[in-house]
Amino acid sequence: MTRPADRQRRTLKAAAVSVAALLALGACSSSGDDDASAGSGGSGGSASPKLSGTVTVFAAASLKESFTKLGAAFEKAHPGTEVSFNFGGSDTLAAGITGGAPADVFAAASGKTMATVTDRGDTAGAPAVFTRNRLEIATLPGNPEKIASLRDLTRSGLKVVLCDRTVPCGAAARKALDAGGVKLTPVSYEEDVKGALNKVVLKEADAALVYRTDVKAAGDKVEGVDFPEAAKAVNDYPIALLKNARNATAAKAFIDLVRSAEGRKVLTEAGFLTP
Repeated sequence: MTRPADRQRRTLKAAAVSVAALLALGACSSSGDDDASAGSGGSGGSASPKLSGTVTVFAAASLKESFTKLGAAFEKAHPGTEVSFNFGGSDTLAAGITGGAPADVFAAASGKTMATVTDRGDTAGAPAVFTRNRLEIATLPGNPEKIASLRDLTRSGLKVVLCDRTVPCGAAARKALDAGGVKLTPVSYEEDVKGALNKVVLKEADAALVYRTDVKAAGDKVEGVDFPEAAKAVNDYPIALLKNARNATAAKAFIDLVRSAEGRKVLTEAGFLTP
């Protein structure tokens, strides 16, 4: 005959075994959920591919400081990646791309230059405008020639340089000069905006028509002079993934960074305008 005390002990033992089994099952389930979450990047969906390899970016010379900073941020956020830049005149870069130069991303200083690439079918999708830029007159520190307007650049004996007509900063300069009815013969045409600015930095020229972002990047090496006609020659900057990109996944991620709030902040701090 089973005594009440024995029945009570057996009941408690069975309950303890049941609780232990439930706890073990819960632990396994929790572990499986954690593994699934880790595999999906915590999003509950399929895992995002880990970015790696080199992203080759062809970019307008005026983007050098901003894109270098964004490239470093991208590499930090994605260990195992490297962003390799080729900065220069947009027309030269476009010619390189259409000629087969290996690149993943193209960021131009004008829609017209980007069209050179899109018209050849060398982009993967439509380019997107991510920022804008306008001109300033760069003078020697302290503005010793007291330049205050575009017309002042026509003074006899004043050495002025412009970007080549084929590059966006040169086309913008021509548009601004036409808007002001100013006829100007420069002492030289430079292949990109950095080349034009450098003539002033080296004191080989008294003034240059360049982007205000480049004046800002030069710090106290030059002084900038605003002029109203610059509003007639604002350049849009488009960016695009290239059709033959060797690292398209990472290239798309870099473009996303450029167009993100973080990218806009870096560009705005450099003096660029919002698109």
